[in-house]
Amino acid sequence: MLYAMKSSSLLLLLPSCVCGVQGASRFKICAFNLHHFGESKVKKSNVVNTLARIITRCDVCLLQEVRDAKGKAVPQLLDRLNRYDPDHEYASVASERLGRSSSYQEQYVFVYRTDTVSVTGQYQYPDDREGDVDAFSREPFIVRFKAPKTDIKEFVLIPQHTTPANTTKELDALYDVLQHVRKMWKTENVMLLGDFNADCGYLAKKNRKHVRLLTARNLYWLIPEKTDTTVRSSTSCTYDRIVVHGERFARSVVPTSAAPFNFQKAYRLSEDQALEVSDHYPVEVLLKSAADRVSLSVGTFLSLFFLKVLT
Repeated sequence: MLYAMKSSSLLLLLPSCVCGVQGASRFKICAFNLHHFGESKVKKSNVVNTLARIITRCDVCLLQEVRDAKGKAVPQLLDRLNRYDPDHEYASVASERLGRSSSYQEQYVFVYRTDTVSVTGQYQYPDDREGDVDAFSREPFIVRFKAPKTDIKEFVLIPQHTTPANTTKELDALYDVLQHVRKMWKTENVMLLGDFNADCGYLAKKNRKHVRLLTARNLYWLIPEKTDTTVRSSTSCTYDRIVVHGERFARSVVPTSAAPFNFQKAYRLSEDQALEVSDHYPVEVLLKSAADRVSLSVGTFLSLFFLKVLT
């Protein structure tokens, strides 16, 4: 498959190791479908405690399926995060409530550490492209971040939770969103992430050739194909994805770091206990630190120096 090949080509783009400074702080970006997160879920202390353990592992975490109609659940979650991890301060930026039906709406919420990253821009995609109006059930809420200690420094995150019945069309339309953002903010450092429903019955193999996000050059799908991002033992689907645009951004990713986080195994939960938290695992990726680039440059210089000495 084309995007599986692109994932493999990413490994060729990047060094197989990062040498030099040990303990350099890596920057983690996560995307987590919380499965109907609202007031009822936030009242369950065991669930919120587990969410705190998961989310505080990330510098930026995209939350999806946030159904916080009264605006109380997210502030309570943030309070729990800040009490659980006092070494960092957590804040959030959220979309409006999105959805074609007034009876079912969701928000995209980005939770981030204020000491490692800051928000420099936000944009609610209007979904009014001529000839393709209302392409999304939940149009992307796009956020630009500045992370000075990373190698990439600044980047844009485009989230998407596709509607299962319309996955192919929404994934293809994401390509238009990407081009719009690149032009609007004059940046090539863009990551698309979220519950794409990009597997199993929702994205038929025969339709993949019609999805520009899969066929276009310069896009790297980081979560390996056939990686299960679901909690239920009865399913095995790679629904949740992370895609980066551009070789520069690709080179700023720690090789092979993109993966789901199996919190059920990590925290020794039963399947039922894990499902109380979500029916998805979060997916995550590490970005190289600025120190990695410096140490790699030093390592390359020393390698060339010793090679010259030996010859």
